[in-house]
Amino acid sequence: MNIAIVCYPTFGGSGVVATELGMALAEKGHEIHFISYKMPVRLNFISDSVHYHEVFIEEYPLFRHQPYELALSSKIVEVVEANNIETLHVHYAIPHAYAGYMAKQILKQKDIDLKLITTLHGTDITLVGSHPNYKTAVEFSINNSDCVTTVSNKLKQDTESLFDIKKDIEVIYNFIDMEKYSPKGRCKRHLIARPDQRVIVHVSNFRPVKRIQDVIRCFFLIQEKIDSKLIMVGDGPDKAMAELLAKELGIENKVLFTGNSNEVSEILCFADLFILPSETESFGLSALEAMAAETPVISTNTGGLPEVNIDGQTGYLSDFKDVKTMAYNAYKILKDDDILSGFKKRALKHASTFSIEKIVPLYEKLYFDALKK
Repeated sequence: MNIAIVCYPTFGGSGVVATELGMALAEKGHEIHFISYKMPVRLNFISDSVHYHEVFIEEYPLFRHQPYELALSSKIVEVVEANNIETLHVHYAIPHAYAGYMAKQILKQKDIDLKLITTLHGTDITLVGSHPNYKTAVEFSINNSDCVTTVSNKLKQDTESLFDIKKDIEVIYNFIDMEKYSPKGRCKRHLIARPDQRVIVHVSNFRPVKRIQDVIRCFFLIQEKIDSKLIMVGDGPDKAMAELLAKELGIENKVLFTGNSNEVSEILCFADLFILPSETESFGLSALEAMAAETPVISTNTGGLPEVNIDGQTGYLSDFKDVKTMAYNAYKILKDDDILSGFKKRALKHASTFSIEKIVPLYEKLYFDALKK
């Protein structure tokens, strides 16, 4: 099957999932064409079956904001015609679903029946897509897709409550390649911490919704009771404030900011705990990655997180902004080696239910079913 995938090329969850999906499909014999304004960060190879097409945006003084969706629609049409693409899978509603619909209509005039699959990832619906400036176009694009998926049951419920949806929405969870999260990273643990210290990790794009200052506050309470180090992986607008808070609390020597990294799997492999205090998470891919590395998770109970992090089993859930409870739950896990070992084993076992081998065939079936319509 010839499949085009449109995604954001950044470190965010939707781009990571889209890229990993495309590479997995290529390994199964499909022809994959990625379309974006930059090479996706997780796209680590180009081959005979994996291709990248860059969307160029011409700069015109007339436009205050350059019309990316128009350039994207045109590029989709170009790629589809040149490569006999059968299915277009767009990740993130804005502006990809709308651009995909426009491309589908242009191709229809050329007697090409392109199937449009739209996967909704979270903030594209709950925070951005529902805004009055975008809601009508997003709703229209969803209803005119051939198939629509969400990454959690909670996101499906939110989508159906925020929009007048006339399409059936299928829930297909995000997935993990378990082989990438082996214990190999543990051999480097001594570079970060002493054997008697606990290592706590947070990974995100450091946007306000991720509440990374709550990570610092939570760690401050943890390190008062347990000797530990914190690794902050990622970059974004809230990084400077988090660095300042760590300094104000006098723990800057215990907190390491690494910036963005393509070695997240190795970092997680020597972590003892993962903290995710987000205001909202449609799924919580970073939590799943931690669990695949045998790392228990302390998270909020928002969005799809309760579908990933099982309270009292793989970690603990707590209310948004409740830093004290998060810190107390972390202490309960970290205070005893046997307790920590139990959480690690259960986290790994639960992560395996989201393995790439189980989830990717669901997308394949979705594509084949769309082609039959």
